Amino acid sequence: MDSGVVAIDLGSNTLRVLHYDCQADKPVAEFEKIVKTADGLKEHGFINDAAIDRVIAAIKEAKGIIDFSAQRVKAVTTEALRQASNREEVLKRIEEETGIRFEMISGEKEAEYTLLAVKNRLSKLQYASQSFVLADIGGGSTELIFCYPHETVSKSFPVGIVTIAQSYRKLEQIAEALPREMFEIQMFCAEVYATKGKVESFVATSGTPTTVAAMKLGQTYETYDASKINGTSLVINELDLYLKKLLDMPFEEREVTVGTGRSDLIAAGILIFKQLFSMVEFESCVVVDDGLREGVALKMCEKSLH
Repeated sequence: MDSGVVAIDLGSNTLRVLHYDCQADKPVAEFEKIVKTADGLKEHGFINDAAIDRVIAAIKEAKGIIDFSAQRVKAVTTEALRQASNREEVLKRIEEETGIRFEMISGEKEAEYTLLAVKNRLSKLQYASQSFVLADIGGGSTELIFCYPHETVSKSFPVGIVTIAQSYRKLEQIAEALPREMFEIQMFCAEVYATKGKVESFVATSGTPTTVAAMKLGQTYETYDASKINGTSLVINELDLYLKKLLDMPFEEREVTVGTGRSDLIAAGILIFKQLFSMVEFESCVVVDDGLREGVALKMCEKSLH
């Protein structure tokens, strides 16, 4: 019996695929492609044909790199599809053209998978905190997970780097709007701390934190190395520094640094990230690359090994 699984995460901006060996407890191969699923979603309320074409092309490309046929495959999709009025047609067309059936999961389920992956990574890093808050800043939503020794409190909010970047044209407008856009997140943090007490540390996953960590380590989108990113510490003051660095770059250099078509999104993401620092009341955070895709793979492994 082959112990490999394939986990696919179709996010609001990126398609991420992971071939994972359950017995060896390590990745065999991975694939990532920017597909901009949520492009125009905020404006029109549906996912357009060009975005669906990009997703289908990316899945076919991934199939050329990773052998899906011999593995058990689980594909999940998140906020962009949750919001789209044409989600049924989108998923049907993807399945017809690629053979991959996506399951649209709730924000709660997304948080659960992500937490599983992050806890697994933190234990490998021998990270000592008894309690922490995990922020997952996605394209269409942000999940906040407060993890205490005996309980977990999580919530998903429809605030993401794609939706915010498409709602406001300029960074100044985003900066001005975020306290209002993120007010519910602020209230949630305050309520959790008031009832459960403050956690010991702040952990962040997803594209924005990992991109800032990569800039700190001198990596680009092409030279990105997750093994070095995991466990990197970021201080709130560094966010302004790397945002300025990003904005000062000529456009071509910026695209090389953070990935083609991502620079406006990462800039918006950094502003969201900075707000989160103050909301969870921390000066520094630990960055983890593992997220939803890894969590889905680990969950499949748990089921297959029992």
